[in-house]
Amino acid sequence: MAMTSLNISLPDPLKSYIEERVASGDYGTPSEFVRSLIRQDKEQRRGRLEAELLEALAGREITVTPEELHGRSLVSVLRGKLGKP
Repeated sequence: MAMTSLNISLPDPLKSYIEERVASGDYGTPSEFVRSLIRQDKEQRRGRLEAELLEALAGREITVTPEELHGRSLVSVLRGKLGKP
């Protein structure tokens, strides 16, 4: 996988926390720590979306037309129908 750089600014306490996690051996580098947090966030988001879809399927009948899907994802259409942001 190709890698690229992203510069971020952190307050000193957060920077220190990351450095402590790396020093303790939990992570090899600060980048590994940040990548891990991003993966966790993606998994949590996926879980929330899955729960919302299951709720929609279990709750009521929802009809989605091809026109509603044009240029939009199924998840965004279902969220709109359920009144969720």
